[in-house]
Amino acid sequence: MAETTHNFALPLVQPAQAQKHVTVNEALARLDALGQLVLASRSVAAPPPAPVDGMAWAVPPGAVNAWSGQGGRVAVASNGGWVFVLPKAGWRAWIADEGIAALHDGDSWRGGALALGAGGAGLFARVIGWEVDIEAGGGFATAPVLPANVLLIAVSARVIAPITGNLDSWRLGMDGAEDRFGSGLGTGLGAFARGLLGAPMALYASEAVVLTPEGGAFGGGGRVRLAAHVLEAGLPGV
Repeated sequence: MAETTHNFALPLVQPAQAQKHVTVNEALARLDALGQLVLASRSVAAPPPAPVDGMAWAVPPGAVNAWSGQGGRVAVASNGGWVFVLPKAGWRAWIADEGIAALHDGDSWRGGALALGAGGAGLFARVIGWEVDIEAGGGFATAPVLPANVLLIAVSARVIAPITGNLDSWRLGMDGAEDRFGSGLGTGLGAFARGLLGAPMALYASEAVVLTPEGGAFGGGGRVRLAAHVLEAGLPGV
C-alpha cells in the first residue's frame, strides 16, 4: 500500500497503524495549505522565525537554515516545523507579496502565466502598477513605465489624493495622443479612468504615460495611482 497520495503527498493510514489520528491530522493540515495554495513569497531564502501553521512559501534555490537543500519545494509551516512538498506541473498558486497568480511549469513558478508551451514559451498577463505625485504646470510625463515588447490592453487610473489647481479636468494618454486613455477626468478623491483600448496596442519600446490638465493648470497637489494592463509573449527555453 502506498504511504502517500500522488498529488499532495498526503500521508495515508496504514493497516493496523497505531495513533491513526496523527496521520489523519497531518494529511488534513497539508490539504488545508495546498488545496487553495497561497504562497507568501517565492523569493524569501530564510524561513520566517514565527510562521503561522498552514502558511506556505515557495523555497528558492540557495535557501538557508531549515530550508537548506529544499529549493524548488513548497514549505508549509506545521507544528513549529516544516513540511516540504514538491509541486507538479500545472499547479496554480497566488503569490501574496507580488499580488499575482502563478502557474508551475514543472521547474519553477511562472507569474502571470495564462498558458505554457512544451518548450517553455508562454503567454503572460501582467498588471504594472505605480503612483505619481501631480506636478505643477501644464502637464507632465511619468517615467517610462510601459514596457517594451508587450500588447497594451488598457491604462487605468484612480485619484488617491485630490488634484489641486485651476483646471476643470484632466487627460490621460501618451506622447502624441494625450487623451488615449481618457479625457474630462475628475480631480476629486476616487475619480478614475478606465482607459480600455479599442484594439491592443503593440509597444516595441518603453514609453511614458502623460497627464495633461484641461481648462487650466495643475497646482502641484494630488496623487494618482496608475496601472498598465498588458499581455506578453514569453520566449521558449534554451
